[in-house]
Amino acid sequence: MVKRALISVSNKEGIVEFAQDLDKMGIEIISTGGTHKTLEDNGVKVKDISEFTGFPEMMDGRVKTMHPKVAGGLLAMRDNKEHMQAAKEHNIEMIDLVVVNLYPFEETIRKENVKMEEAVENIDIGGPTMLRAAAKNWKFVAAVTDPMDYELVLTELKEKDQAICEETRYQLMQKTFAHTAYYDSLIADYLNKDDDLEQTMTFGYKKVQDMRYGENPHQKAAFYREAVIKESSIATGKVLQGKELSYNNIMDADAALEIIKEFTEPAAVVVKHANPCGTSQQNDIVTAFKKAYAADSLSAFGGIIALNRPCTKEIADEISQVFAEIVIAPSFEDDTHDIFAKKKNLRLIEVGPINKVNHQWDLRKVVGGVLVQDLDRMELTEKDLEVVTKEKPTKEDMEEMLFAWKVIKHVKSNGILFTRDKTTVGVGAGQMSRVDSTKVALMKADNDVEGCILASDAFFPFRDSIDEIAD
Repeated sequence: MVKRALISVSNKEGIVEFAQDLDKMGIEIISTGGTHKTLEDNGVKVKDISEFTGFPEMMDGRVKTMHPKVAGGLLAMRDNKEHMQAAKEHNIEMIDLVVVNLYPFEETIRKENVKMEEAVENIDIGGPTMLRAAAKNWKFVAAVTDPMDYELVLTELKEKDQAICEETRYQLMQKTFAHTAYYDSLIADYLNKDDDLEQTMTFGYKKVQDMRYGENPHQKAAFYREAVIKESSIATGKVLQGKELSYNNIMDADAALEIIKEFTEPAAVVVKHANPCGTSQQNDIVTAFKKAYAADSLSAFGGIIALNRPCTKEIADEISQVFAEIVIAPSFEDDTHDIFAKKKNLRLIEVGPINKVNHQWDLRKVVGGVLVQDLDRMELTEKDLEVVTKEKPTKEDMEEMLFAWKVIKHVKSNGILFTRDKTTVGVGAGQMSRVDSTKVALMKADNDVEGCILASDAFFPFRDSIDEIAD
């Protein structure tokens, strides 16, 4: 039975109504600082934490709940005679319900140019301590971290004679430890200023979407998002039209967006199964799109289209004539909406200005572990290229090579491609031998590779690929 609750929240959403209901049930409420004032101002009978502990808040509120009377009231096992005897001897009263959400560290570090001092001041100490203590003692204490759970708790208290059932306490315990672990992971990641591969690495993600299924119908799946995202991404993009994105949609859309981030000049890409069908960089975005789509219009059917410039009416008219799953763009001009509205199954994702952060971790899960490396965002210039042949490439050749380099790194290995006029002509992806990828690229180019630049994602181990092209 819940007789006493401790409430200390940063997010005041719904807390007044929640506390008012507890008060009506005769549950004693203890609170701290701003929460105490909010509740008191709204007519809730509430006891200040200092009155409960007999010890004043100090050091600008840094020390208020870290006290044996709080810890003992949360951690004492009610069915342990020694625990209860110790509590009686030291005048420790039991706390049956803890309602805490933490200082807004996540929101603080999202702000532009936030200073270390401000971030550190928003690292909660007492809150996680109380939550973890309550969660550890879940058989006797309920820990609530999420305002979305207030209704659940109130319903049980009203229906079960001011008690919270064991199953619910267990669920709240799981949620609490997940929440505090996530919170600590954000702190650890933020403080890793050198972006080193530390001995211990933690990564925190929050669920943003449950999915019907994963890569296959028998696989469960959900989409999780990082706390701080400082570049254009599918995770922060707005779906303006169409149904929710699927697991495979997100994989392909991310691949398309990563390719388009390579270019500062107007560029477009069409992606299928995370590989580029066609990519083009031109002086204007309309031409870039037309060339990218025409590069392999057969494979582009049902693909993902990404643009690094706003989607115009002219492009919308073109897309309306073909079948595409998704269009990604920084924005969509107003006169495109009526055109796209006729294709209700087409998803439109607005990602804002295309930008990228040079340092990101690339994670690859393996059974029993995870591989971590820098995301491949090395940018080459003409000065980085060493010419080792007698015949020197022209300036135009160099520009074409740099275009091909930007695309080939996104082709699944073994990857081969031919480009002409800063447009892919043929892409060979994912074959087990490089010569087979070469054959696929030639087939996609209809064997018309005169004047093309050839790019490979790794070295040619034998001359067979070159011979295949020469033939």
